[in-house]
Amino acid sequence: MTASFHPPQRTLLGPGPSDVPARVLGALARPTIGHLDPLFVDLMDDIKRLLQYAFQTENALTLPISAPGSAGMEACFVNLVAPGDTVIVCQNGVFGGRMRENVERCGATAVMVEDAWGDPVSVDKVGEAFAAHPEASVLAFVHAETSTGARSDAEALCALARQHGALAIVDAVTALAGIPLAVDAWGADAVYSGTQKCLSCVPGISPVTFSERAVERIQARERPAQSWFLDMQLVMGYWGGGSKRAYHHTAPVNALYALHESLVMLQEEGLEAAHARHKRNHEALVAGLEALGLSLVVAPEWRLPQLNAVHIPEGVDDAAVRAALLTDFDLEIGAGLGALAGKAWRIGLMGHSSRERNVYVLLTALAAVLGQQGHSCDAGAAVAAARASYGA
Repeated sequence: MTASFHPPQRTLLGPGPSDVPARVLGALARPTIGHLDPLFVDLMDDIKRLLQYAFQTENALTLPISAPGSAGMEACFVNLVAPGDTVIVCQNGVFGGRMRENVERCGATAVMVEDAWGDPVSVDKVGEAFAAHPEASVLAFVHAETSTGARSDAEALCALARQHGALAIVDAVTALAGIPLAVDAWGADAVYSGTQKCLSCVPGISPVTFSERAVERIQARERPAQSWFLDMQLVMGYWGGGSKRAYHHTAPVNALYALHESLVMLQEEGLEAAHARHKRNHEALVAGLEALGLSLVVAPEWRLPQLNAVHIPEGVDDAAVRAALLTDFDLEIGAGLGALAGKAWRIGLMGHSSRERNVYVLLTALAAVLGQQGHSCDAGAAVAAARASYGA
């Protein structure tokens, strides 16, 4: 007979998922009720309100898609992009490439603006793309590129889109709750995220928000969105306001309990405090990594505090280091993707994982494993550098 699955207690310091706090896991285990139960409908309204706080928006069309962040991405594109449209897509990592695939599957033309992996999206290049393609109706870019640890200037990019009469679709999967994200103030039109990064919720849900301009575009479509499940005009029949909800799909009730709890915890801490915590732990980690003789891929002014891409030293076996950290220390870090595969590790300090204890644990474990690989480093010096960064 097959036994139940009992996972080990890992420390998740990769690109996601992040550690899920006990409060969120406890919420997940509460009794399941119906997805049209009046009490659950009340909870839906509360989740919407809390998501509006997290996104810093008053957008009425703000909701959690019942699927991972990739579905949130697809929801934005299939609702706002139609066959024959021209979309300017920025790529400075893996996820800009996925945006391009979505555009092409919608039957639209993708005009690519490409920057080196690890660099932010060039606002000047985007301006040149708009000048060359005045017919472009959408600008799509990644605010926090998970494959490189680079932040782009979302405020400037959204302003540029609006200047040219285009909608701005923003990937905020790794950004939400980790760095400032001001949807209304910046004029972002469609923003999607994920629950498993800086919200420290279980994977499988994608918060999204659409501006009034985006809703007008959706309502003016001449043909329905190509995805029935992600058609916002249908989904809003279930997630719209009021006590009467039209059945669309069976929502992941318990997962939404967990999302609600994680959003309550974010509200209790406060967005500014959460951003400051991520920054403080990032700075201590960087100080410790540099004391180990390691360097980061991204320039300091564009680094994400929640996702650190670290150059792998010459002669060090990438996979062996990650395997040893997992096997010997129950600690997960991420491999590089695309152009950074085999060249960088991705170390996450996201949400509940962004804690002072985890900084010290990682530095000590990494020093031990690198030492086994023949890379000379001093764990004591790394810990001391981190402590100095904290002011200890």
